[in-house]
Order: sequence, then structure tokens, then C-alpha cells
Amino acid sequence: MARGRKAGPTRLDLRRQGEAAEAREGEEVEKDDDEEKDEDDEDEDDEEAEADGEEAADPEAEPAEDDDDDEDAPKKKKKVVKKKKEPAVKKTPVKRTRAVKEVRMKAVWIVFDNGNKRIETFPYAQKADAELFLAAKIEEKKATFFLQLVKEALD
Repeated sequence: MARGRKAGPTRLDLRRQGEAAEAREGEEVEKDDDEEKDEDDEDEDDEEAEADGEEAADPEAEPAEDDDDDEDAPKKKKKVVKKKKEPAVKKTPVKRTRAVKEVRMKAVWIVFDNGNKRIETFPYAQKADAELFLAAKIEEKKATFFLQLVKEALD
């Protein structure tokens, strides 16, 4: 047995059959509508002729020969061909990108205590002053302090 394939008509075959059946039904409906309209028109003509005192025209009788044969002959409706709609082209949404505001940063030396609390801040160029301050704090309080380089936004 073939793997992944079922016996019987394919989906494409079924689709073609369905479309053909719909087309046939559409033609039958149009024919029925045309016949009903023709019968209604003939009945109205007969009633008008009888009201005027004239004899009703026999629909099977041959029409009298006139110069305007085209007008008396029943007009055939042209077959209406449905045009397939072209799928609407979707516009791809334009992705808006915001320009990232460039924030200028500056490097500073910060002395922190053991609880990561800022004790003092020094500019980057004054590292020696920051180290002296750190040594003085450690001697004074006998606690843990440390120095760290941090980048901050420039005001």
C-alpha cells in the first residue's frame, strides 16, 4: 500500500467536478428565468390585445413579414461570463522605527560602602583622589568600602 496516499479522487479532481456542477446549475437557472419572462410577456400582450378588441396573437403562428424582423424576434441573452476578481494587493505596513535618542555618558569613580550605598563620587580624571578618600574611610570607620568605575548620563 502506498504510503501517505489514499485511494480515490484527489482534491483537485473533486474541485473540478464541483465547479462544473455549479456552472451547469447556473445555466439551468438562467434558462428557467428566460422562459418565465417570455411567457409573462406573451400573457400580457394577449390580455392587452383582448382588451382592445383584437385577437390575441398566436405565439406559434409565424410573425408577419415586416422590415423590422430583428425587433420582433426574441432576443437571445448573451452568456454572462463572470470575471474573476484579482486579489487585492496588500500594502506591507511600514515599520516605524524611532530614532534612539543618543544619551551621552560620562565615566566617574564612586566609593561604595558594604550596602552598595554611594558615599562619594569623583570625576574619571581624579582616580587618585578617589583612592585616597577610600583609604581614609577604611581607616576611619574600620568597615568595608570599595571603589568602582560607573558610567552615568551626562546632564
